Amino acid sequence: MSSADILVIGGGIAGLSAAAAVSKHAKVTVLEAEEQVGFHSSGRSATMLHYFLGDRVVRELTLASRGFIEHPPAGFTEFPLGHHVPVLIHAREEEGAALDALEAEIRLFAEIDRLDSRAVHGLCPLLKDDAVHGIADRSAIRLDPHALLQGNLRRLRSHGGELLAGSRASSITHANGLWTVTTEKGESRSAPILVNAAGSWADQVARMAGVQPLGLEPKRRTIITFDAPAGAELDGLPFAKTVGDELYFAPESGRLFASPMDEVPSDPCDAQPDEQEVALAAWRMEERTTVRVERIHSKWAGLRTFAPDRHPVAGFAPDAEGFFWLAGQGGFGLQTSPAMAAIAESLIARTPWPVADVSAAELGPARFG
Repeated sequence: MSSADILVIGGGIAGLSAAAAVSKHAKVTVLEAEEQVGFHSSGRSATMLHYFLGDRVVRELTLASRGFIEHPPAGFTEFPLGHHVPVLIHAREEEGAALDALEAEIRLFAEIDRLDSRAVHGLCPLLKDDAVHGIADRSAIRLDPHALLQGNLRRLRSHGGELLAGSRASSITHANGLWTVTTEKGESRSAPILVNAAGSWADQVARMAGVQPLGLEPKRRTIITFDAPAGAELDGLPFAKTVGDELYFAPESGRLFASPMDEVPSDPCDAQPDEQEVALAAWRMEERTTVRVERIHSKWAGLRTFAPDRHPVAGFAPDAEGFFWLAGQGGFGLQTSPAMAAIAESLIARTPWPVADVSAAELGPARFG
């Protein structure tokens, strides 16, 4: 058996960024079930930083993460963590009131341009003529998930921490103030603090540890890629989204990608695209734009896991000493990871609280008690 100060179950962006942050204060070991980091949700995201996801809490966490993304610490990465891409929210005439309400919320966090029909189509010529209203955030960021994951891994190792890939937990016990995790390989690690950052499997990990689960809900989301219309200029096209949760699309490696923004309940698994959602993505793309989806080049799906109130969860379990929840990042795990890592560091290492407008109680697991 090998010991550490902190064990982290999960090598996605949540677990890896938190491990990197707390490794400045303690010996940290990350146990990742797969052979690579970010295999599930973190590697299957639309990878944007913008303020049109979630509510005030999510937006505050996104805002608090922005400085890290734009100006990462020295030595964190050799590559930019992202580049600026405009986000366009477009609406039909009958959706104008919903757009007004969304604009009022987002103006608290970003500079927003209000667009008439001409400006909407100037920014995104692929939209049909019925897209007559829009708002644009021209400072959104297309994130590089690989750079984020590898930067955190580098930071973890620079502080003496370790990642053990291919280490799926088979049992978790607690005795004499220590959590002991035994993997399917028969190897054991122990520590007084266990961080549950297992994504869609977080409730399963809690049950294995004898801790009350939170009622987390994994939901599948599907993305397809396909050819843009002949002669279409993709450079400068925005990440475009309907004002309701119906469709988003954007350029992707010389093609377009699109999602019907599906949220299909799922068991924790290696999510695979369902043909019904694939067809829905193509249909909605053709219904909202002038693009014909003639052939789908690729398709994939990922799980986005939500707490009952759709806020992330960070904090020690009220029913288990040293068991720390870090879960429920939904579809905003990448863009909030710097703030969430700093919050985990604050709660575990007792450093100053990093996000003034979000309280520990708003994120703590005790709120579900």
